[in-house]
Amino acid sequence: MNEPKPRAELKATNNWAIYAFIMLWSVIMALALTFGITYDWPDYVHVNYGFPMVWGTHTLNTIHGPVDVWSVDVLSLLFDLAFWLGSLLAGVAAVLHFLKIHRTT
Repeated sequence: MNEPKPRAELKATNNWAIYAFIMLWSVIMALALTFGITYDWPDYVHVNYGFPMVWGTHTLNTIHGPVDVWSVDVLSLLFDLAFWLGSLLAGVAAVLHFLKIHRTT
């Protein structure tokens, strides 16, 4: 009678767009999480790590002299990872949707 139509599957030749997006987004994520911004204030020199939330601060110099102190906020790191990995999933879904639309037209 009415048999369901088979679902259209992605061809292997279209997977390059997904792989390229995942690789590019992974590089952006790694840079955003590990790139440090140095703040060179007269009495407090430190480097902040993380974007959009600062998850780590490396204090280099204070008014009392040179120090080597790390301050890590694990919750901010988890929020950063959730943001970047969630946006990766949304981006992959958008690429898959885009490929599906252009393949059917």
